[in-house]
Amino acid sequence: MLLQIPDLLSPEQIQRGRALLQAANWADGAITAGRQSAQVKRNRQLPEAAPQMAELRNLVMDGLSRSALFFSAALPRNILPPLFNCYTGDANFFGKHVDNAVRSPAGSAEQVRTDLSATLFFSAPEDYDGGELVIEDTFGSQRVKLPAGHLILYPSSSLHRVEPVTRGARLASFLWMQSLVREPERRRLLFDLDMAILGLRQQQADVADSAEVVRLTACYHNLLRMWAEV
Repeated sequence: MLLQIPDLLSPEQIQRGRALLQAANWADGAITAGRQSAQVKRNRQLPEAAPQMAELRNLVMDGLSRSALFFSAALPRNILPPLFNCYTGDANFFGKHVDNAVRSPAGSAEQVRTDLSATLFFSAPEDYDGGELVIEDTFGSQRVKLPAGHLILYPSSSLHRVEPVTRGARLASFLWMQSLVREPERRRLLFDLDMAILGLRQQQADVADSAEVVRLTACYHNLLRMWAEV
């Protein structure tokens, strides 16, 4: 499932994030690439020791923590610390690849299965040419270039690439997470059920939940209880 999550960041957070990223000293993006990815990765990445890293990560995690849509779709058990990249000049593309199945936070022995990947855009689409995130799924190739502050959530198992940036700079955050529910089909069913329950509640916002909504909510939680890995 590919899901766009609009306005994850406020305009003030976007402005602050851009300022921090534009002042950064970038490193070669290969610092977090696996063997296959390193062969096709030509971009810049914010080093772990960068002075801007902590504030930037707090910006992203604050946005995620306030998004009910993100939590409904991802059901995150563990979110790896967000990373940040820049595509511009000669370091302007990332060829077709698949994300590593298991990753560890920098300096940690903890291992996290990557069920879902996400890209959060800091640059506005009109600020650069090219740079589309192309994700291959069962419905064909999806080309994604979102407004600043919007996030795209997609399966880490997908083949994907970033097209060359031919003008300007593409600034973004990228991150991975392990879900409470491993199987994407089950996550999709839970998401669809949750959205249906929300829609019913909005239709009867001025009254208490109907018996049918209560029963559907019970079904949701009992399915999650059955499938969740905690």
